[in-house]
Amino acid sequence: MNAKHVLTLAGTCLLLALPTAHATSNLPDSIKVPDGHKVALETVGVGEITYECRDKADMAGQTEWVFVGPKAVLNDRSGKAVGSYFGPPATWQAADGSKVTGTQLAVAPSSPGNLPYQLVKANPVEGKGAMTGVTYIQRVALKGGVAPATACTASNKGTKEVVKYQADYIFWAAK
Repeated sequence: MNAKHVLTLAGTCLLLALPTAHATSNLPDSIKVPDGHKVALETVGVGEITYECRDKADMAGQTEWVFVGPKAVLNDRSGKAVGSYFGPPATWQAADGSKVTGTQLAVAPSSPGNLPYQLVKANPVEGKGAMTGVTYIQRVALKGGVAPATACTASNKGTKEVVKYQADYIFWAAK
């Protein structure tokens, strides 16, 4: 079941596939948004995630790739840039200057080689605009973004690697 809408713009009829309804119904329960909320904004984040080879916490002599932060452009479904995503802390900022940070509530595995699904509870929004009223953010439709496959060892400690990724960020507001 693929939700579709017809958009008429300057006399041209465009058919847009908007996967909200079916995409969210097939998600793991742990990252579903509670009842009483509706989709406020859908974006496609395209960017990169930086990882650094560091010592494992409380494990002397062992190293691992550690998430440093994301940097992505948020596009609407037509491909137009409407904001950005960066951190830490994880921050989604609309082109109008309104922005929101959040607290991760849950993650769930997606497909191999891709970041996990994520549900975030939004903190109060800064500024007025597209992010006003956002209560939850879901990360879905994931491509890439996992830690590098290259070895992280004592000899390359401190090395940073940048990994490309794409994810849909769905912003929800109370009904």
